[in-house]
Amino acid sequence: MKRRQFLSYVASVFFLTFGTAAVAFEGPELYAGEKALYEKAKKEGLIVSFDTGPTWANWAGQFKAFQQRYPGIEMVYNDLGSAATVVALDKSRNRPQADTAYYFAASALDAVKADVVEPFKPTNFDRLPAELRDPEGRWFSVHTLSVAFLVNTKLVKNVPTKWSDLLKPEYKNAIVYQDPRSTGQGQVVAFAANFGNGGTMDNVEPGIEYLGKLSKAGNVLRTVGTTPYAQFLKGEIPIWIGYENDGLKAKHVDGMADSIAVVIPEEASAAAPYAISLVKKGPNPNSGQLWLNFIMSDEGQKIFAEGYVRPSVNDIALPESVAAKMPKAPQVHPLDIAKATAKKGEIDAGWAKAVLGR
Repeated sequence: MKRRQFLSYVASVFFLTFGTAAVAFEGPELYAGEKALYEKAKKEGLIVSFDTGPTWANWAGQFKAFQQRYPGIEMVYNDLGSAATVVALDKSRNRPQADTAYYFAASALDAVKADVVEPFKPTNFDRLPAELRDPEGRWFSVHTLSVAFLVNTKLVKNVPTKWSDLLKPEYKNAIVYQDPRSTGQGQVVAFAANFGNGGTMDNVEPGIEYLGKLSKAGNVLRTVGTTPYAQFLKGEIPIWIGYENDGLKAKHVDGMADSIAVVIPEEASAAAPYAISLVKKGPNPNSGQLWLNFIMSDEGQKIFAEGYVRPSVNDIALPESVAAKMPKAPQVHPLDIAKATAKKGEIDAGWAKAVLGR
């Protein structure tokens, strides 16, 4: 008990327990060796999962499904944030507390650099695009978030479908997006605009120029430093260039229904990878591997889709409940996170000059 109290103190965690007997699941394995790994994990009886807050990306659904399949393994999680997770792993490197760590993929690169994660290739690892995984398995993407136009149809008569549409005079003072200098989402929006205007991971100038034109046209209401989800729900924002999952959540969960259109721009868009890692010398390595294998299995990937985020294993057949809400979008390009990180300084400086004139 002292150990759990200590974990709760240092990680600000919450406990999920279901009180079921620790009996092996019935039916076929999700992957070869699943039952044997479960038997090893049961002896540890615990998983500490950093930064998997239950309200984000349907982690609550993952927790529930995991513990139904693998009774007898207690789950502990927190919601630290990506950068703070890497800091916490670094500070506890001599006595690691976490078994797995989840973050925006740029922070995964920081974790590799800090040498606080170790190689592990889960089931379906080889089905991931190369840009969504570390070659050695020190991180791999579990889902992506795609940039879309979130349009309040009560405030906007004609729904834009292209980046070029947003330059039209009818959208004057209508558009909000996050500042790329201070937010990860803002950086992804910059890349989405870049891809939509002929740019590449190596050439970000078209995106910077486009965002400059958007501001000079007078169509940007404001740029913001935090997610404007609450303001969008209140009807204060006509068009938000944000993440598709926020729009789908607003539409299907938070009551906007037909008063919102969620549009992935026709020319192209960008997908932000969110990654997870096995923590180096974590206290429950078998449980950690069981958890990572589950969320990367076909079943686990479908659970992410139920939270309106797109699975990283992109040939997964989506559940019927979400397939029509998340149609295939081949124009969405996943970011090469190493190149994106290397381009941040150029985007920051270029955006400030093009948009702010300094």
